[in-house]
Amino acid sequence: MKAIAVTDQAQGPAGMKLTERPEPKPAINDVIVEVHAAAYVPTEIDWPSTWADRAGRGRTPAIPGHDVAGVVSALGYGTTGPTVGQRVFGITDWHRDGTLAEYVAVESRNLAPLPGDVEFTVGASLPISGLTAWQGLFQHGRLRSGQTVLAHGAAGAVGTMVTQLAREAGAHVIGTGRAADRGKALDYGAHEFVDLDNEPLEDVGQVDLVFDVIGGAIQERSAALIRAGGTLVTVTGLGNVRPVEGLSVDFVVESVPSQLTEIVERVRDGRLRTNIDEVATLENAVAALNPSRRRNGKTVISIHS
Repeated sequence: MKAIAVTDQAQGPAGMKLTERPEPKPAINDVIVEVHAAAYVPTEIDWPSTWADRAGRGRTPAIPGHDVAGVVSALGYGTTGPTVGQRVFGITDWHRDGTLAEYVAVESRNLAPLPGDVEFTVGASLPISGLTAWQGLFQHGRLRSGQTVLAHGAAGAVGTMVTQLAREAGAHVIGTGRAADRGKALDYGAHEFVDLDNEPLEDVGQVDLVFDVIGGAIQERSAALIRAGGTLVTVTGLGNVRPVEGLSVDFVVESVPSQLTEIVERVRDGRLRTNIDEVATLENAVAALNPSRRRNGKTVISIHS
């Protein structure tokens, strides 16, 4: 099968190549998904799981990408739930070959049905971004109506999901980003916007929940804004400064089918808009995923059409 593979961590994304790889075989409780659309997180090259399996054994060449939408083409021994021919979407295992390929092996428990009226490219844009937002806000952040959320990177793939879900839940959302991000952040539902390059972050006052996708100094400054009982939620790792009277949570997103269903139903009825920056083919994926270009949204790779 055709796939994008990486062989040398030192080369970074520049080491991505379109190549031929063996088609995956389904393990116990796996399904094989014929990939119709996939997406990639730009930091994957730096993840240890890209280069080693769960036992610590090297697994290069590795196929990156973990968002998937496609059709089940085969079942492993003991697999229940999905059926051959079913449309599905979800997140593949971090330590196994990913979705920038024509086929991928996925544990069936990580997949949810993809409704027939949702395009595969839309389905592939939702799992990591949507579940990160959902789990950060509701599972780890315990968001309640009437609270104030500070959403960093509010024009990005995760940030636009955070903004929309928080606003739907009855929160007041303050988005942040660069000056050029203001219009997009407000269009996706932020009530206010802070240009981090030119406006004082501290002027937002106290908030109940900070959703951090930046880390570093921004995370540390944000921690001081959390009111008593509030929460700092991050996917970047926790720095040295924590909320004085609140909680701090660093988490890794998980594929939860019931949450995927909640998210895709919101897309279907118009409550939630996905944020796709570009759709490219597998043949053009290496160029499309080049990290030199700044994006405010998902780059989705369309594979089987």
